[in-house]
Amino acid sequence: MRRLLTGYAVSFNRRHNRCGHLFQNRYKSIVCEEEPYLLELIRYIHLNPLRAGMVASLDELDHYRWSGHAVMMGNRRFSGQETISILERFGNTLSTAQQNYRQFVSEGIKKGRREDLVGGGLKRSQAERKENECESFDERILGGGDFVDELKQHVELQTKMQSTVTLARLLAVVSGLWGLDPEAVRRPSKTRAPAAARGIICHLAIFECGYRGNEVGRFLHLGSSGVSLAAKRGEKILRADPAMLRQVMAKIEK
Repeated sequence: MRRLLTGYAVSFNRRHNRCGHLFQNRYKSIVCEEEPYLLELIRYIHLNPLRAGMVASLDELDHYRWSGHAVMMGNRRFSGQETISILERFGNTLSTAQQNYRQFVSEGIKKGRREDLVGGGLKRSQAERKENECESFDERILGGGDFVDELKQHVELQTKMQSTVTLARLLAVVSGLWGLDPEAVRRPSKTRAPAAARGIICHLAIFECGYRGNEVGRFLHLGSSGVSLAAKRGEKILRADPAMLRQVMAKIEK
């Protein structure tokens, strides 16, 4: 991928008589839990040119050269794109599969931007969680909590999936911003300020740093339902005060 992006940047700069970076930072890649999310993700990505106004209709998208949708429809060829394993989910013959696939894509147009497919980890699927329950999540994974936990059990992935932010660091930063003793935040209480700080820690630990709810619970001396309720409280606080979220994340990343 780096070679592809570098080659394109060089040719673009030559063509437009410019110099310097064309792309910055690494491309985003995620692990996808196949059955629940694969087709939805493909549909969402293939509709990007239509949502961006680069084509005016699905008919134009059928032949648009810069989208994999045209390859799925058999109007373009790209040797690196897998089509059979996708189309076979839509029918037993090529023509039937392409027709059903196109209908599937068409039905996605009215859904617009899908926050559940572009957010991080369980931000995508937390809407379906049980009451008072926080599932595991990781921003590099599109899938449910059980799928995230399963990946974390793979020895070769364990070090890569560890959060770079410790719970102790998160506690110190949030406590400092609220002017609180970190140990007071860790002690169960209904006092307003420590409870708010615990909520923010729970929300960020689970939904930004990828910790499991039970890990956060052990650290803050909370049960699973307590962690979930605190995380919801923290989310509400941060939504009402985006500047606080920026402050916390800036201090954590130092």
